[in-house]
Amino acid sequence: MDPAHRDLLRKHRLELSDQLLVSDTIVPFLYQEDILTDGQVEDIQARGSERLRTLRLLELLPGRGPRAFPAFLRALDDFSWVRERLELQLRKQPDAGSRDPSPLPDSVLQAVPSDRVLSRLASRLGPDWETVLLGLGLSAEDVFRCRADHVLSVQQAALQGLVLWRRSEGRKATVEELMKNLEEAGVHRSLLEEALR
Repeated sequence: MDPAHRDLLRKHRLELSDQLLVSDTIVPFLYQEDILTDGQVEDIQARGSERLRTLRLLELLPGRGPRAFPAFLRALDDFSWVRERLELQLRKQPDAGSRDPSPLPDSVLQAVPSDRVLSRLASRLGPDWETVLLGLGLSAEDVFRCRADHVLSVQQAALQGLVLWRRSEGRKATVEELMKNLEEAGVHRSLLEEALR
């Protein structure tokens, strides 16, 4: 899948999971088009709610080749307003260079955030922590597990998720990647800048 298409699906996955009903038409269409395998269809349908099914579909699509995104758009016949919005966002994407440049030096942006930085960031995220973790690529199950493990502490739940992200991404889990995802989740970069001090 084209990186721009993958980023678009990742950025809007929460919004899409609230608006789409994938079981009836979208998943069967993608199966018919040979985008999804039997096993993947079963995996999606086994999820307990329509929202989780949509999130699982959006996790699988980027690994299904260059035809996956155009086929997904065609599958949105019953959700034309969603398709139009995705197409509009895709046309707007080249304007990414117009964002404010980060005042942080490259050496900081390319570094993997320490436990201390992640802990300080987790204490500042508040109710946005789940959106941020999903944006970083954690699955809905990972986020649920973080919440269940730390029912009484949002900070500890967020920290567990951030550490999980860093472990799974390795050297790619940079401050720059974290900052980009915070902005996509609507969280101001100053939260991360404060955590880095």
